[in-house]
Parts: sequence; structure tokens; C-alpha cells
Amino acid sequence: MIMARKIRLLPTPEQEKLFFKSAGTARFAHNYFVRRMKEHHQQTGSWSIKESSIRKELTQLKKSEDHAWLKEVGCNVIKQSIKDAGTGLDRFKKGIGGLPRFLKRDLTKPSFYVNYESLKKTGDGFRGEKIGCVQTAHPLPDLPEGQVHYSNPRVSYDGKHWYLSVGIEVPEEKAELTSTVLGIDLGIKVLAYLSDGTFYENINKSQWVRKLERRLLREQRRLSRKEQANIDHYEDVIGKDGKTLRMPVYKRPLQECRNYQKQKRIVASVHKKLKDLRTDYVHKVTRDIIGTLPKAIVMEDLKVANMRKNHTLAKAVSEQMWSEFRRQIEYKGRMKGIEVVFADLFFPSSKTCSNCGNINRDLQLKDRIYVCPVCGHVIDRDLNASLNLADCYINQHDLVQG
Repeated sequence: MIMARKIRLLPTPEQEKLFFKSAGTARFAHNYFVRRMKEHHQQTGSWSIKESSIRKELTQLKKSEDHAWLKEVGCNVIKQSIKDAGTGLDRFKKGIGGLPRFLKRDLTKPSFYVNYESLKKTGDGFRGEKIGCVQTAHPLPDLPEGQVHYSNPRVSYDGKHWYLSVGIEVPEEKAELTSTVLGIDLGIKVLAYLSDGTFYENINKSQWVRKLERRLLREQRRLSRKEQANIDHYEDVIGKDGKTLRMPVYKRPLQECRNYQKQKRIVASVHKKLKDLRTDYVHKVTRDIIGTLPKAIVMEDLKVANMRKNHTLAKAVSEQMWSEFRRQIEYKGRMKGIEVVFADLFFPSSKTCSNCGNINRDLQLKDRIYVCPVCGHVIDRDLNASLNLADCYINQHDLVQG
């Protein structure tokens, strides 16, 4: 299986400037594809547009004086950006993804592709196409025997540091598994409740996360005050849906307001700390679960996007990072040879009694203790759900292979 490795980069100021140019070029190529895609659909009524024709148009565009800056970065940056947009369009036509949209500079993570053929490992970093030799904080992993190049190398920026991510072939480890079947119920009160009685606390209730969230609120208020001080007046604008919108008119463009941009970077740094803290915690939890080496892990097949439509729970659901938890359990389990399966989306794991099998249709979300109206069994709601998930595997029903 191919595993991704992420290495922090230590670029020079000149290289960092070139990185931003490459990320901007990739965004420009993506937006150019989206614009031509929509024009083609308006003219023909079809979403089928050839990537090769878009690449030829951009090649001709490079020759003009207004777009000569496209030559300053590697040609594969543009090619891969067009290819990625084309892949998104193919997913849309198959009904498994949304239509590719325009990328905004302020709302898009800066990233670009590095040609895998020209990327070579050096003593203190790597050498890439048109970016030269870049120093890294840690050496790149050695390529395994039989793999000639790193897979899908990308450079990205998280608001503070630059990173290089590469894929390498990693053999699956056939560990000596136990006979345990582990059911995992994900929740908001606790992150995960296991069928063996173990549970992992919700890190978002910890004092260090709450302290960071309070700081985030303060920094966001400061950012809002700086924006309000720069507003001259408001104008009514007709939106795309025909509704009248009240839009601010600034005294100066926000890009030129140095204090505003400085405060914006402070807000982004707090967001980064929160995300890193939660991701690190999920990694530790999934590592502990996989370390027990069960023969199978059973989880719920949750539709997180639908759950986030409930505005009362949306913030709590997003902070728990259930999708990331599932992704890590899947690939870490595959590395150890552990079978990871998912119960059917409508399997009543919480409403079913783990003792007698009765389904309590009257169970409410606020009921944290499950009391069976038939046998009188009393048990924690999340533990009851995890036991039912484990039993779901043993009885081999309503399962979806991970």
C-alpha cells in the first residue's frame, strides 16, 4: 500500500516567494479550467471538455506579455492543476462529487504539484523542478526496493510552515491478532466508546482547548474591529438569487491594511494550533486502538455532512473529527491486517438492547442511560451501542466492508 509522508521544509525567502507564485499559478490554472468548463456548458449543454485543449490554450497564453509570469514556475504545476480539475469534473459526472468551483486566494490552502520525475533526494533536503535544492527539517524517507520515484509529491502551506508530502510503497504487516471483535461508537460526550468498556474523553472539553477557543474569540473580535474601522459606508447590491445585499465599501482595500493582515495571520495561527491539537489526539487514540490488535473493528457508517446540517450539533460534530478518525482506523488497520467493517447506515445500534435485542423506538438523544423496557437492562448508551456493533459482526448482518 502507498503511505504518505509529510516533511517540513526550510525554504529561503526567495524560494518561499517562488512557492507562493507556484501556488498562485496552480490556482489560476484551476480557475481557468472552471471558467472554460462553464462557457462550454452554456454553448453546448455538455460538461464534457477536453483537458488537452485547456492545456494548449494555457500554453498559448504563456506567450503573451500579460501572462509571461506563467513561465516562472514549472510547467507540470499547470498540467497537474488542470488534471486535478478534470478529475473533479469526472467525479461530478459520475455523481460522486460536486462540480469544480472557483478557488479564492484568501480561502484556498496554497499548494502545488512537484514533478515526480525530477524530484531527487539530496543530503539536506530535495531538488525539484524550477525550485532548486530545498532544505528540509528531516530527511526524506528512502525509497523501498522496486520504487523508482516518490508518488504524487505536493508542496503545501498551512499558514505557518511549508511541507512536502510524498507517497512511498509500504508493505502490509501481518501482525498476530487476537480473537477480539471491537465495536466502536463515536460520540460527542466522549470521542469513542469501545465494546471492551474503554472510552476516550472528548479533548474539546479539556482546559487547554477551551483556553485556545477563548483566545480565538478575542482575536476574532479584534479582527472584526479592525475591519469595521476601515468601512466607509454600505451599499445595496443585488445578489445572484435576486435578493438585496448590504455590502461594505472600504476606505482602503483590506489587502493594503497591514494591521488587518497581521491580525488575520494571528487568527489563522490559533486555528492551526486547535487543528493540530485535535489531529494529534485522534492519532494517539487510533494508535492505542489498533495496538490492541483485534481481529476485526466495527464502526457506524456515519454521514457526517448530513449531521452537520443540524446547527445545534454542527460545531460539536466538526470538532470531533469523525471522518479523520475513520480514515485513520481504516489505513492503520489495513497496515496490521485488521478487518475494518461498517454497520449499515440505518442500523439501530443505540436503540437496540445489547442484552435481549429489543429495539426501544422511544429513545431520545438526551437519554444518556439506556433502560430496556422489556428486560430492565440498564447500561450506558454509548457502551450499549458499541456492544451492538461488535455483535453485528459476530452475527454477520448489515455490514459494509471498509
